[in-house]
Parts: sequence; C-alpha cells; structure tokens
Amino acid sequence: MLNHVMIGSNDIEKSKKFYNAALGVLGAGEPMAHVNDTGQTRLFYMHNGSTFSVSEPINGKPAEPSNGFTLGFVCDSPEQIQEFHDVAVANGGTTCEDPPGLREGSMGPMYLCYFTDPDGHKICGIHRPG
Repeated sequence: MLNHVMIGSNDIEKSKKFYNAALGVLGAGEPMAHVNDTGQTRLFYMHNGSTFSVSEPINGKPAEPSNGFTLGFVCDSPEQIQEFHDVAVANGGTTCEDPPGLREGSMGPMYLCYFTDPDGHKICGIHRPG
C-alpha cells in the first residue's frame, strides 16, 4: 500500500547520523542524498522494497512532528527491537512510552519499542512473533 514515508528535519546532518545508526540495525545502508532545485537536501533510505526519506522542509518553515503520528519499522526479533531502541537513544533519540518489550493485547503478542528522533518524530520498532 505504501511507497514511501518522508519526514522533515531541522538539521539534516544530525538526522543522517541518527538514521544511519538506527536504520543500520535493520540492515539499511547509506542513504542516497538529493538536493532539489530550491536547495533542500533529502536523504532516501531504501531497503527491502521500502523507502524512508528525511528532508529539509521545502516551504522553508521549521520541521515539526505531527501529534498522533508514529512511524513503525519491522524488526526481525525481540533482540533487534532492543538493539534498535538502544542504538537510537545512543545516537540522539529519546525513549518514550514503556520500555522495549513484549506487549499482549487484542492484536496478539508483539514486541515493541518507542523513541523519538532528534526532531521529535515518534518511531516504533515492531516484531510479531511466529
């Protein structure tokens, strides 16, 4: 259903350092960088058929996180959930919600972690066992 997700950044180099480390845990490599005609830099991380992009806002206004927005990344194991969280926090992210771990609910068991990136965007790691 989705082709890509793009979020804004107020410091593209800080975002690149953060996402290189965090998405490296999931197997993503260096992003493709693109500078558009009006001078904004965009980073494109492509992995397993998905594209995640970080961009300086085209309208020149500050990037702001959206209330209610969460970006979820698939993880391969409970251990990768923990590593994804720990690497993100070690590289400028901030823990939010409960600590990484198993959650039981009406959608079945799943391992989750939540953190915000340096611009305040809420990120989730998710692994559904079995």
